[in-house]
Amino acid sequence: MASFPLVPGSTIGVLGGGQLGRMLALAAARLGFDVVIQDPEEGSPAGRVAARQIVAAYDDRWALKRLAEACDVVTYEFENVPADTVSELTALGAMVSPGAKALAAAQDRVVEKTFLAEIGVPTVAFAAVNDSDSLAEAVARIGAPSLLKTRREGYDGKGQAWIQKVSDAEAAFDKIGRQPAILEAPADFGRELSVIAARGRDGEIACYPVSENHHEGGVLRRTVAPAKITPATRDQAESIVAKILTALDYVGVIGVELFELSGGKLLVNEFAPRVHNTGHWTQDGCEVDQFEQHIRAVAGWPLGPTTPHHHVEMTNLLGADVDAWKKLAAEPETRVHLYGKGEARPGRKMGHVNRLRPLRD
Repeated sequence: MASFPLVPGSTIGVLGGGQLGRMLALAAARLGFDVVIQDPEEGSPAGRVAARQIVAAYDDRWALKRLAEACDVVTYEFENVPADTVSELTALGAMVSPGAKALAAAQDRVVEKTFLAEIGVPTVAFAAVNDSDSLAEAVARIGAPSLLKTRREGYDGKGQAWIQKVSDAEAAFDKIGRQPAILEAPADFGRELSVIAARGRDGEIACYPVSENHHEGGVLRRTVAPAKITPATRDQAESIVAKILTALDYVGVIGVELFELSGGKLLVNEFAPRVHNTGHWTQDGCEVDQFEQHIRAVAGWPLGPTTPHHHVEMTNLLGADVDAWKKLAAEPETRVHLYGKGEARPGRKMGHVNRLRPLRD
């Protein structure tokens, strides 16, 4: 078993070779760690900047054995890593952070909402849907309009359908492939906020300033931070996040998405047990960004300061947006972050830019 804090020169494993893994690997390298990526795609964005990549599926037992033997701690860049993968790594003696409890909750929307309700964190009303009978019962209880989502996977607006009136229910169920689902009441919110926070191995919690998010077509387009909020809203958000982190005995960075209602009450939409798109602004807006913070946490280091030194507007570069890299790179207050992906397919996240302005504005 690893001894914490990890000394420089230790090795950190990352399941997943996408852009989040890439930025984690770069942050780890700055702190003197080696990173081993496991991803089924050869030459993945993260694999090309890491010390090593194991090209294998996440359920490849031989590959997992190699990963466990090579690394002092293992983390992941996305929450759809198979639960059996974490169990296998643990059985092989690997320390995996964040732990299995957080992963299990984040992978199933009914489990997630039930967990949040049990620890006293407010969410929209919800009901589990498994078949036509439970769908009818859920609609009778939740009402319409309501939102039907697959329990597992689905992101950026995928795997969900609105039920505008009761008679739409079966068609909505067909639209999501009649998969096990959750029915959620709509939230009459004014805006979406999010909090990026970290919890260390010693239980220390550090929250970044709350951010405000804007979506287009179900995909995050912009994040503005720090958000203009009242001290009461900030305290409410941080209290919610602290409850979640503590209840999960969490280690690492988490992203928590919140709905702000007209009266100022916050509801949790969902949480992601990993570094998060709405935290990319911290790369150029804070003393220690979310990627370094995650590495610090899983390595057992003290958490770094989350103090902002700029206002930031983060914009995702989707598909052909990335073709404007030369123009963006010429803007004095714009910082360009590209992910090293090949084909710029419509809607694909190719990079992001952070536009800075002084905090005093």
